[in-house]
Amino acid sequence: MKLNIIPVKWADEGVQMLDQRLLPTEEKWLLLKTYNDVAKGIKDMVVRGAPAIGVSAAYGIALGAKNFVGTAVADLEDEIDYICDVIAATRPTAVNLFWAIDRMKRTFQKAKAEGKSVSEIKQILVDDAKAIHDEDIESQRLIAKFGGELIDDNSTVLTHCNAGALATGGVWGTALGVIRGAVDQGKHITVIADETRPYLQGARLTAWELMEDDIPVTLITDNMSGHIMKKGGVHAVVVGSDRIAANGDVANKIGTYMVAVLAKRHGIPFYVAAPLSTVDLNCPTGDDIPIEERDRAEVTHVKDNQLAPEGVGVSNYAFDVTPNDLVTAIITEKGVARAPYLESLKAQFED
Repeated sequence: MKLNIIPVKWADEGVQMLDQRLLPTEEKWLLLKTYNDVAKGIKDMVVRGAPAIGVSAAYGIALGAKNFVGTAVADLEDEIDYICDVIAATRPTAVNLFWAIDRMKRTFQKAKAEGKSVSEIKQILVDDAKAIHDEDIESQRLIAKFGGELIDDNSTVLTHCNAGALATGGVWGTALGVIRGAVDQGKHITVIADETRPYLQGARLTAWELMEDDIPVTLITDNMSGHIMKKGGVHAVVVGSDRIAANGDVANKIGTYMVAVLAKRHGIPFYVAAPLSTVDLNCPTGDDIPIEERDRAEVTHVKDNQLAPEGVGVSNYAFDVTPNDLVTAIITEKGVARAPYLESLKAQFED
């Protein structure tokens, strides 16, 4: 792989984020010096993708603790609770956000129970945030290995949105990690990327990542998938996820459900790639997943260019839910889970 991008990084001065809103025409790094800046970066989609959001949340909490000026552990605990509430309010669908918050809270409580000082706790939180990041990259490598084995040589793979290095801790990605894994195994793979309206993650980010890696990619409009599948031009679909319910229902970028229905109609395997931190065993079904709604301007405008009549009613759901019966397999760092997902996903947590 040529591309070895890490979209979010810890620095002594704060948290560095590659501003994904500007890609592919501009590569600009932002230095976020407060937890509020990190929360805004998550909310405003400077960084996006469930695993990357989780890493960013952990770094935001660590940064907030680092900037705390008090000396009492109890006061630091109150500050961390507040920071976590601010960060939790940014992106409701991505469960990795809440997973990272819960882990950082547990790390704090363990350090507190051990009688650590404020300065010691600050360093412990920074170290654990870095560990979350390292673990995420390793999980992507394993997803790439397991998922790559499912893709046949000389296949054309369709993907929706961006579930690449930009959407994770970096390097591999989830859905694009599967593609990279297949290429790494010596297979010849071509990719079809849906543009992914309204935020165009497929057109702007997926196409950019794959071109940087010299993996052949063709960009299509979102409403072209069925036509391409009917012509026999797709051999597998691979997508990421922002939350997977205990029963295997999958929340992913809006439009994923349509792609899954089309894949089922044409007998094409539909794979979901995500780390276990995306699986929410406390969420029984997809009906229990909160679906984020975003600014109407994302639909009516592309940047500053107005596309729709002024005042038109707009619906802008950021995600939809694909029922588990449309999912061929779910690929995690523990292996490949298949139906019935209630049993197979739970078993991966127990492994």
